[in-house]
Amino acid sequence: MSGHSKWANIKHKKGKSDAQKAKVFTKIGRELQIAVKSGGPDPESNSKLKDVIAKAKAANMPNDNIQRSIKKASGDGASENIEEITYEGYGPGGVAIIVETVTDNRNRTAADVRHIFDKFGGNLGSTGCVSFMFDQKGLIVIERDDDLDEDVVMMDALDAGAQDFDPGEDSFEILTDPADFSQVRDALESKGYTFVEAAVSKIPQNYTTLEQEKQLEQIEKLLDGLEDNDDVMEVWHNWES
Repeated sequence: MSGHSKWANIKHKKGKSDAQKAKVFTKIGRELQIAVKSGGPDPESNSKLKDVIAKAKAANMPNDNIQRSIKKASGDGASENIEEITYEGYGPGGVAIIVETVTDNRNRTAADVRHIFDKFGGNLGSTGCVSFMFDQKGLIVIERDDDLDEDVVMMDALDAGAQDFDPGEDSFEILTDPADFSQVRDALESKGYTFVEAAVSKIPQNYTTLEQEKQLEQIEKLLDGLEDNDDVMEVWHNWES
């Protein structure tokens, strides 16, 4: 997403190489399994699963992969003990960072996340140390297209129940109340819109700017290191990149 967009840097985006896509699909597959275990395999009665499926589709995850993950979680092979754990801490220059993980070994994951923070000028903190700086919001991103009229997209989003609309250079970004996210997403999908991203997100209330070259290098490496870890699902931060 464009760096000029209002909420564009809430997650650290990397390139879309085939290897990275495969890693993203693997991570989303684990999220699908957790969603199924928490609420069953039917997305109509499991809102969490419905939201993760939307996230998978926005990432262009093949439908076969989605169904395979759901089937694996609801079948006989679903005994794998995986859990969701969130870590919070500070990067160089006081950048607030939230790391959401899915793991089958919490000791390994905690050690890995702590090592990445320590290695690149950050500090892993206690639960709640930075989460109060973020608001939970539904975020829907639609890529700009010559066939899309900005005013029409804005009205469709607001009519569907969106809270805010930001027309960035490369995309339209739509914020919703978390409780209204599925409703807004479904309404826009029914009008034929496709999404670059569709997920409940953590939006920073304020942003931190870094100017020292060393800190800029460190924050890039820290975020890259977290994203590259197989157990890390999402990385949220308030760095004004």
